[in-house]
Amino acid sequence: MLAVTENVAIPEQELEYTTSRSSGPGGQHVNTADTRVTLRFDLAATETLNEEQKARIRERLAGRISRAGILRVTSQRHRSQHANKEAATGRFVRLLAEALEESPPRRPTRPPRSKQRKRLEEKKRLALKKRERSRDYTAEDF
Repeated sequence: MLAVTENVAIPEQELEYTTSRSSGPGGQHVNTADTRVTLRFDLAATETLNEEQKARIRERLAGRISRAGILRVTSQRHRSQHANKEAATGRFVRLLAEALEESPPRRPTRPPRSKQRKRLEEKKRLALKKRERSRDYTAEDF
């Protein structure tokens, strides 16, 4: 079980790991070894998360989830498959924890009176400047 938050743990059986050739460091080794690791998690089929949690993850990680509801996390930073698997799993846990974190509701605030007054004064000043530009002034007006 992977502990994501205090109340959420994902069974490792729900995670699928696939490997492929990496483009990272390693010289000739890169051309022969499958060191890139892709972690796939079927968000649509999991029974570990409730619908509210699934919706929050879909909303916050939309770029990483396919149309079929599969969440993908890839790692190719390291030279070994084992290290990349650890990195992908760690990133998966962090992403889910951040997505499931409840943000506090925003308290509406009002701008201070001094800021409102300053904004209106600036608005009047700009309006006056534009109005002065539009008139036909002669040299004797100044």
